[in-house]
This record gives sequence, C-alpha cells and structure tokens, in this order.
Amino acid sequence: MGEIANLKGLGPKSEKCLNDIGIKTRSDLESIGPVKAFVKLRNECYVKPSLNFLYAMVGAIEGKHWTKIAQSEKGRLLLELDGYQELEKLLKAELIDSKT
Repeated sequence: MGEIANLKGLGPKSEKCLNDIGIKTRSDLESIGPVKAFVKLRNECYVKPSLNFLYAMVGAIEGKHWTKIAQSEKGRLLLELDGYQELEKLLKAELIDSKT
C-alpha cells in the first residue's frame, strides 16, 4: 500500500486507479486537484468513478470523511466539474475545427 491508500477515505482500489493516471502522492492529488483528477479518471481509467470518488478525493485532501464533503460542497464541486467538462468540449471542438 502506498501513500494514497493511507489518506482518509481512500483505499487500495482508489490508489490503483489514481496511480494509473499518474497520481501517486497526496502532493500529486493536490497539484492536479480533485476535479481534474476525476475527469482524468473518467477518461483514462478502466473503472469509471462515481461522484463519491470525487468527494473522497476532496475529503482526503482536507482530512474529512467524504460524506461531510458531499453535504457541504456538493453544489460547488458539481458546478466546477460541469465547467471543466464544458471547457474540454470546447477545446476538443476547436482542435477539430483547426484541423479541417
């Protein structure tokens, strides 16, 4: 078990998924941020994460249980996730347009 699995709310399965996308330490998770990590997990990991995984990553950084995060920050996280995904769509569309 590595550093990620020792964070509150994350275990060996979460660690494996995060390691698969290049996140191996708490510092890595903090640097990329939980929302961007969640999007990378959705795009690159063989297991598609639930929103609880997003809340667990935030909780791991803040040292809180994921249910506390879900109660207090759910709206903000969902808006941030939606904004990030919308930006990704726009950038992909722009890239496609520039190639044609």
